[in-house]
Amino acid sequence: MRRPVVVTLVALVIAAAIGVVVWEGGHIQRQQGQVVEGTASDIGGPFTLTDQYGRTRRDSEFRGRYMLVYFGYTNCPDVCPTTLSVMADALDKMEGAAKQVVPIFITVDPARDTPSVMKQYLSSFGPDFIGLTGPADAIAKVAKAYHVYEKDEPAKNGTYAVDHSNAMYLMGPDGKFVTSYTETMGPDKLAEAIMQRM
Repeated sequence: MRRPVVVTLVALVIAAAIGVVVWEGGHIQRQQGQVVEGTASDIGGPFTLTDQYGRTRRDSEFRGRYMLVYFGYTNCPDVCPTTLSVMADALDKMEGAAKQVVPIFITVDPARDTPSVMKQYLSSFGPDFIGLTGPADAIAKVAKAYHVYEKDEPAKNGTYAVDHSNAMYLMGPDGKFVTSYTETMGPDKLAEAIMQRM
C-alpha cells in the first residue's frame, strides 16, 4: 500500500515542477514581449511621428527602401538594447547592402521617450537609426497597425515596464510587410535572412 502512495507523491512532485517551469517560461515570454497574431496583409500602415531630431517623419518617405522596424522603449532593461545591438551588428555585416535598409525604432513609451531622450539612447547603436516618438494616440495607432501588444505595469515606486513585441518587422520598398525576426537569430543570421529577401 505504501508503494502506490510514494509513486503518487513522486508523480505529483514531477507535475508540480513541470508546472513551475511552464509558468516561468510563459512569464519570461511576457516580459520579453509578444506579437499579437495577424495576417501579412494587415501588418503595418501609415504613420506620422517625430524623430530624435524633432523632425516630422512619415512612412511614405521610406518608399523604395526596406524598413526594419522595432518597437521598444529606452527604459527597457534587456530585450530592447539587445535587439537594437543585433540590428546594428547585422547592418554592419551587410556592408553596402545596408544602404537599402532603414532601421527604425518606435517607442511604446512616448511619455518618457522624448526626441532628446531617443537621440541620446540611439547614439549607442549607430547614426543610421531613426527613433520615432509622438503623441500617445499616434503611437497607439501605429502599434495597433503592427499588431504590437502594449501594456503598462506600474510599480510601487512609480516606475513601470512596458510589455511589447520583441519582433523586428521587415517592410518592403512598397511599405508592405515582408516578414519578422527576433533577436535570438543573432546578427549573422539576421543579415543573411534580410539579404535573401532583398
